[in-house]
Amino acid sequence: MSVYDYEVESMSDHKILLEKYKGKVLLIVNTASKCGYTPQFDSLQGLYESYNDEGFEILGFPCNQFLHQDPENNEKILEFCQVNYGVSFPMFKKLKVKGKDIHPLFDYLVNNSPDYTGKKVKWNFEKFLIDSAGNIIKRYRSKVVPEDIEKDIKKLLT
Repeated sequence: MSVYDYEVESMSDHKILLEKYKGKVLLIVNTASKCGYTPQFDSLQGLYESYNDEGFEILGFPCNQFLHQDPENNEKILEFCQVNYGVSFPMFKKLKVKGKDIHPLFDYLVNNSPDYTGKKVKWNFEKFLIDSAGNIIKRYRSKVVPEDIEKDIKKLLT
């Protein structure tokens, strides 16, 4: 199994197989609109604009499991991200990142990442860095700001 074996839903109700991103460096992030870490959208967008042309993608997955910090529907979440932070990277439908109803993608990420293996997602804006072959390279907790991940992204793109 790899991240490419998983299917997710776009904000417009289309099923997307992550195989679509094969050959790209990915940063998979669980997001929330009303969290202390929400301003990370700005830095994430900056990384996306800087490296997207080189084969880098950010995949955002809203989650409402942490103090109900993303209670709106998918349409309003997407609008919030675009209007307030200029988000142009792909955002997907809200999903669960922990617990018995964890989405299979996040179950895979949590149980196969080299960092914090098997430890549940603790909060919004946890990030998983995937290389262009689909390997999970690193997992970053919420407090790690996107700027601190840039060197790892650059290394994978060269």
